[in-house]
Amino acid sequence: MAARSSAAPPTPWSKSLAQPKIDASAFVHSFSNIIGDVRVGSNVMIAPGTSIRADEGSPFYIGASTNIQDGVVIHGLEQGRVLGDDGQEYSVWVGKNASLTHMALIHGPAYVGDDCFIGFRSTVFNARVGKGCIVMMHALIKDVEIPPGKYVASGSIITNQKQADRLPDVQAQDTEFSRHVVGINEALRAGYICAEDAACVTEVRDEPTQPNKSISPNPKISVDNDMSLSNTTIDQVRSLLAQGCRIGLEYADDRRFRTNAWTSGTSIQTQNASQALATLEDFLSEHTGEYVRLIGIDPKAKRRVVEQVIQRPDDKPEPAGNQRSNGNGRTTAPASASKSSTNNDLADQVRSLLAQGCRIGIEYADDRRFRSNAWTSGTSIQTQNASQALSALEGFMGEHTGEYVRLIGIDPKAKRRVVEQIIQRPDGPVVAAAPANKASSTTTANRSNSSSNRSNSSSSYKSSVLSDETLKTIKDLLAQGYKIGSEHADARRFRVGSWHSCSPIDSNKHSEVVPALEACLQEHSGEYVRLIGIDPKAKRRVQEMIIQKP
Repeated sequence: MAARSSAAPPTPWSKSLAQPKIDASAFVHSFSNIIGDVRVGSNVMIAPGTSIRADEGSPFYIGASTNIQDGVVIHGLEQGRVLGDDGQEYSVWVGKNASLTHMALIHGPAYVGDDCFIGFRSTVFNARVGKGCIVMMHALIKDVEIPPGKYVASGSIITNQKQADRLPDVQAQDTEFSRHVVGINEALRAGYICAEDAACVTEVRDEPTQPNKSISPNPKISVDNDMSLSNTTIDQVRSLLAQGCRIGLEYADDRRFRTNAWTSGTSIQTQNASQALATLEDFLSEHTGEYVRLIGIDPKAKRRVVEQVIQRPDDKPEPAGNQRSNGNGRTTAPASASKSSTNNDLADQVRSLLAQGCRIGIEYADDRRFRSNAWTSGTSIQTQNASQALSALEGFMGEHTGEYVRLIGIDPKAKRRVVEQIIQRPDGPVVAAAPANKASSTTTANRSNSSSNRSNSSSSYKSSVLSDETLKTIKDLLAQGYKIGSEHADARRFRVGSWHSCSPIDSNKHSEVVPALEACLQEHSGEYVRLIGIDPKAKRRVQEMIIQKP
């Protein structure tokens, strides 16, 4: 049944009777309604119950790989236009890889940038939402321009530019829900397309009765069961291919691994799991005695979504006969495998990330969520002390025994992930936190650094409340000419990102700023308090750092 797409009805605003232009690869549900000059890009999904009506305001543009979910309404006023990324004027512009979720309203003039997420029942009217923004549920954005990469909490009302400029940056944990929603809609689009193909439907229906096929997220993928790869690697490959990702491989010897200088290997072009796994097995054999990691690449977003070490010099893939089952169908390496190198691997990785100024995050997933790449954010590790970070990682892995756990390295300046590494699987840790004697040198170094920081900070102001890290941050911000502010929130407001400002700090003197922050901490003991670095010229925040937790 064809979707309803038609020329705009003859009205004073639509005398040209323009027709929609829909790319052949887009999926438009038959219960959706598209009217007038609407330009729909490749691989777009338009779900049932949507109304995209370019009669009064036009034209509309919807970029490639965007998903428009059930009940979304897109309309525009006759007056007012926005400038699209192609330099042309539009009533409504929606960029690439965007998600407009259930019941959202985009009313022109309106611009929604690439990679944006607009939450359920949220409204964007006479506004621009910059690239990579996340707008949660029931929000109103009107008469403002949201800078790229900003986070709008649920229920927010953003109607003046000052509010828009004060919005926090999107954090790694903020993207998890949006990525989960995008993944679901990618699978849904594939399902809709399959439903229109009799051969595809027949294969899906027949699949459970075929004993030699492994059930996977993609009904067209079958895998031989006599390979020497672990079940975890096979599942990862299936999952990536099911999501439309490309598979890449990299390798490194011991020296290059320690400096994170990987060499690119074979790029696997096929979407057939059996062929991909056979190529992967050959590559591992070719690079015996070296580190090999699997790369999952999202070709639409042109970024890596997975980096997973699948072979180490002392942990080579075992032949199928030498693997043993743990009773639930999953294979594990023999108990004689050495753990010392993996201990050092994690410790070295953490030290390297912290030395580069990166933040450490953790995510976890059960089997089902792992297969669909729907990870849940765990504790954020705020410390820059390697031994404390490793201890926190070890504690988290203990809490999530029987689940996948992965380490996230985040570049706070570029606001992007630089590392995603699985450190635990349901059948045990891939790497474990280094024991105390292994970390002693790091601890000693950190103690000397702490004492150095303490001596530096004491020359400015001695504080028994603020940490050395906080004092150093204050000193760095003031040295760059930035102003210092602070905000507080109780547990409920912290969960929804609703902070209140503490008393303003007008001084740029270290000896006056620190006591003012201490006063805020004491006044709001039992609450979250965060330090704000503000660029007074650009009138924007340059840093947000939590300095107290309940």
